[in-house]
Amino acid sequence: MDTGLPNIRHAATAELEKYFESIGEKKFRLKQVQEWLWQKHAHRFEDMTNLSKGLRSQLAAHFSLPALQTDLTQHSADGTVKSRFKTYDGHLVEGVLIPTDERKTACVSSQIGCSLSCRFCATGYMERKRNLSYDEIYDEVVLINQQSEKAYGKKLTNIVFMGMGEPLLNYNNVLKAIERISAEDGLFMSPKRITVSTAGVAKQIKKLGDDQVRFKLALSLHAANDEKRNKIMPINESNNIRALVDALNYFYRKTGNEITLEYILFKDLNDSEKDAQELIKIYRQVPADLVNIIEYNPIDNFQFTKPDEDAVQQFMQTLESNRVNARLRKSRGKDIDAACGQLANK
Repeated sequence: MDTGLPNIRHAATAELEKYFESIGEKKFRLKQVQEWLWQKHAHRFEDMTNLSKGLRSQLAAHFSLPALQTDLTQHSADGTVKSRFKTYDGHLVEGVLIPTDERKTACVSSQIGCSLSCRFCATGYMERKRNLSYDEIYDEVVLINQQSEKAYGKKLTNIVFMGMGEPLLNYNNVLKAIERISAEDGLFMSPKRITVSTAGVAKQIKKLGDDQVRFKLALSLHAANDEKRNKIMPINESNNIRALVDALNYFYRKTGNEITLEYILFKDLNDSEKDAQELIKIYRQVPADLVNIIEYNPIDNFQFTKPDEDAVQQFMQTLESNRVNARLRKSRGKDIDAACGQLANK
């Protein structure tokens, strides 16, 4: 519900200092409130129990504290947990907890829907409603972390921006969310454990370099020539492979951060020997440390199928014999539509 009051998590520190001064409160109250907001994850002013009831009432009268709520949770046979979250204004967005023995990874969304219309992605068939704000992205991570602690007794080890939406088209909120996630007075997670995945917005990849971000970058490539990539990813028409290669090299020169190429295999589209050779060419032109080969996960708008096992193995063999550091990534959570490309608020 939108109360029309200013969101306290969007208020600048100086603004809050001024507010506390105006109501005759000591400076340390601000620190207490910020701890509740970012470290103790209070979603209501009344939960801030070391503040007086009067102060809690004053805060509630002056500010709003909109927070993401878990609307629905589904559990996969393989341990993956998919959550549908509800925003203060009634929109729905999905996030996923992907557990393995070594890692507990949160796959988070950055937009409600998506405007890029990638042909193989369920989110691409949805309308983009709006960007998530940085505090909503932060809430996603907090809620998935709580699930991880409850189910596995362990905190998240990694975060991937591979959920709904294109992170680089919500640039400021994504960067600010990561800043809060990695802040000492936030979740204090190393940026090296955070990966932002983009469908390929060349200008914004260069901006990441200029901003000298410390997190990892992944490019969803999925086809190694422009003709094929145009067919499945309309964004390629304005951000072709040459422009992306240039942008990735620029990003690496500026940051030295790891880059991953992601490549979903589609039967009779991008799974031939020739496709593998074209992928090798691109791999040699960019400072990528890894190519993730991903199985295709069917969606309702059924246009593609996955290659048979022999074709996959042949493709992997070609990459490996050409000294490409490639990994075949098995999908998780397919039985609950939580796998790569399947998020669609069903």
